Amino acid sequence: MNKPASVAPVDGSTAAVRSALTEHESSARLVVQRGLFAGPTALVKDDLYATIAKGRAHRERFSVHLEKGATIDTDTYFGRFAASYYQRWTTVTEVRLQFGHESEGKTSVLLRASDSAGNARTLSTVVLDGTGSASLTATLDTFVDGGALWAEFTAVDGSLTVRDLEWTVPAPPVIRPAAIAICTFNRADDCAATVAAIAGDDGMVAGIDAVYVVDQGTDHVSDRALFTEVADRLGDKLVYIRQPNLGGAGGFTRGMYEVSAINEHANLILMDDDILCEPESVLRMNAFANVTVEPTLVGAQMLYLMNPEHLHVSAEEADLTKLKAGRWSAGSKHDSDLTKKKKQQNKRVDAGYNAWWSCLIPAEVVAQIGLPLPMFFQWDDIEYGIRARANGFVTVTLPNAGVWHADFHWKDRDDWAKYFSIRNSLIVAALHSDFDPKPLSKLLAREISQYLVSMQYGLAYTMIRGIEDFLEGPEILEDGGMAVLKSIRSERARFPETIKHPASDMPGIRSSELVTRHAGFEPKKDRIDLVLGKRAAFQWLGRTIPGIASIPAAEAHWWHVSLFDHAVVTDASQSGVRIRKRDKDTAAELTARSAKLLKRFRQQAPEVQAQFRAAVPQLTSRENWARLYS
Repeated sequence: MNKPASVAPVDGSTAAVRSALTEHESSARLVVQRGLFAGPTALVKDDLYATIAKGRAHRERFSVHLEKGATIDTDTYFGRFAASYYQRWTTVTEVRLQFGHESEGKTSVLLRASDSAGNARTLSTVVLDGTGSASLTATLDTFVDGGALWAEFTAVDGSLTVRDLEWTVPAPPVIRPAAIAICTFNRADDCAATVAAIAGDDGMVAGIDAVYVVDQGTDHVSDRALFTEVADRLGDKLVYIRQPNLGGAGGFTRGMYEVSAINEHANLILMDDDILCEPESVLRMNAFANVTVEPTLVGAQMLYLMNPEHLHVSAEEADLTKLKAGRWSAGSKHDSDLTKKKKQQNKRVDAGYNAWWSCLIPAEVVAQIGLPLPMFFQWDDIEYGIRARANGFVTVTLPNAGVWHADFHWKDRDDWAKYFSIRNSLIVAALHSDFDPKPLSKLLAREISQYLVSMQYGLAYTMIRGIEDFLEGPEILEDGGMAVLKSIRSERARFPETIKHPASDMPGIRSSELVTRHAGFEPKKDRIDLVLGKRAAFQWLGRTIPGIASIPAAEAHWWHVSLFDHAVVTDASQSGVRIRKRDKDTAAELTARSAKLLKRFRQQAPEVQAQFRAAVPQLTSRENWARLYS
């Protein structure tokens, strides 16, 4: 196959893919993790894979050469074996570490372990000499609450080369078919690079039966030379689909739609187009899902793309009473520098859901609970994880399986995406919580007010529109979000502070007029509403600090920006600035509109909740998604 077809068949699969997506005969042992000693790119520190504790060593991806006297260990993010997770969630009771070696003298190998508190111990040792292969075995019976395994190699009195290190477990009777689905929208170069990373790992790709690329943009990935090369390499495994832009929800669901129609016992790994992919993480998720006690959603952790050695969070859950996603699960590490031994995750941390930057979903889940909701994007992955758990399918966020994703704190919240965030969070809360409208309306009113006093009128408006459309009921999801995406972007354009300007070219402002204003202390929780009311009154009366304040992004808190009537605030992306200016008329208009809206919300929320709950079977059906794709 020289190039993927521009448009695949309606079912998105070729005869070759249909025949490949079947259960495979297993061997005696299943490779669940490979030992890596260097990253997939120079952007990633090799110390995420193995640490040279003493002496000199020379790394390659799957091998390492130690000079005499050197010690290297795999007590690292990608080097550890997640013993606790295997004991808790799988049928595995023992794991074997095996590797090839070439030594010019005595070599010491230690199999090490940690407990949930991070205390290290040695489980077994072996002394080697010469060339050959070796293995050490550990029983998984002391790791329920936490702990990991790793290896330590010392070239005692001669050089040592270690290669083809693998962690293996007894294989299940059959190996589940597996596919990858990548959703992309006008990130053709990023998508081509991600697919190339997958195709470049022969060992991992051997365990993958199909790679779906769902292209929803106008700048097609199929036009990239790199993608054409990758298509040749993947051959019939690659399925390229074009469809209307239905957001991440529509793109990822297309993969689920296609694969679950072929085999109801397949693993489907969803993956963002713009991640920096570690192919090993795909192998680890897929292997783990083959040995779980029951079908399980298996997610990769997120590492920061701009700070590649930092973990975003161990695992996440949602607080639907506060409409908040991305809450850290109990015991989680957050923003941890993974090159520091003390920052390693030792406790087992249980997830509420896993975001779809990389997440495996068994087809059994689709068969039982249906497809995702057509919410375009934001909260679609969260809702699916919550719905899956309610139907008996847990999510496991697997440590030592990670991909690099754009750092969230580099994205400004004053964006059209806020519409989908607020609308969809209300939908999810309506479906999966008690959904008490009184405290929710108070919470929504507080957030809108904070935006108004900090002169983010467009953001307040965007939030209001999300609430309004939630009250429209399930009909708002009729087209999968295409129409509202266009309209909300257009509507936001009337608010000047939604526009980002170069810091060197601010309309109507000279740099000499700016005075940098740093934030003071944050109000105590029991005084937030009092401070908010005071700021609103002072904004209304014009009792603000004169001049044009220059405020860094990290200090652009509502309680600080609201002290001024004119401020230049750095965009969170650091690529420009936003100009905020007090507008009494706009504030009055939006205050009145939100007050009227929230009164309606308190009255109508229970009825709308019932409507959404009744509509779930139809919204998540194959028939509905087939209609949207056509």
